[in-house]
Amino acid sequence: MPLDVQEGSVEAGLDALDTPVDTTEGSRVRRIAARVLPPIGAVVVLVAIWQALWAAAFWPEFKLPAPAAVWSQIWQLVTSGDIAELFWVSVHRAVIGFAISLLIAVPLGLAIANLTVVRRGIGPLVSGLQSLPSVAWVPAAILWFGLNDRAIYWVVLLGAVPSIANGLVSGLDQVPPILPRVGKALGAGRFGGIRYILLPAALPGFLGGLKQGWAFSWRSLMAAELIATSPELGEGLGQYLHNGMSLSDISMVFAGIVLIFVVGVGIELLVFRPLENTVLRARGLGPAR
Repeated sequence: MPLDVQEGSVEAGLDALDTPVDTTEGSRVRRIAARVLPPIGAVVVLVAIWQALWAAAFWPEFKLPAPAAVWSQIWQLVTSGDIAELFWVSVHRAVIGFAISLLIAVPLGLAIANLTVVRRGIGPLVSGLQSLPSVAWVPAAILWFGLNDRAIYWVVLLGAVPSIANGLVSGLDQVPPILPRVGKALGAGRFGGIRYILLPAALPGFLGGLKQGWAFSWRSLMAAELIATSPELGEGLGQYLHNGMSLSDISMVFAGIVLIFVVGVGIELLVFRPLENTVLRARGLGPAR
């Protein structure tokens, strides 16, 4: 066999090894069902267990409501249109807070990862802030800013910025040292190396930090809305949950918990999962399962 034919066969074989294999068989409907049915089945099982515990009456009604009672609360919000206001007040605050956190955390993470003095001086403080419960900042934020959106955004920032910054640092630390050296040899300056080499190479790890940062910002927002309650702030999901507690309405409390959970899962499936799959495919890897 000629040498060039052998080399072509070897290259084709290596390309085949690098190409991700789609193990999902069947039509598009089957692929969608394979993704949708498992979580639906898990929810059905959890609701069935919940219904069984309620029917067994291990706890009184004011401690464990029936699933139907919780669904009635949610459906009342849907039919009255109040659910749109609840979602809008909380989600738009979370998105704005997360965007501001991103603008602060990216330069901070780059400084920690690339400057030894900053890493030694600020790095431990950022890690310490990440481990500090964001709800601890709510009383101070109320005293500093009053019962307004600035107090809530402050709590969100302190919850999200450390997670995003640490995620970026972790991603940059995993970049092979040879990559920035090659970029420097090819003429890339300091900012060009960061933009075209370090950030793209650290993107998979950075995405993990973004997901964690969103989770912390959402949790921080709910903590702030639970404590900082005022008519001027509007009624978000945290305020709705607080109202259920004030009224001793356990079905209202469970409805608030379910709605908060739905938003968290929805953002993961609609935003971060497609973004993660896009990044993985661009690197020749299979999609996230």
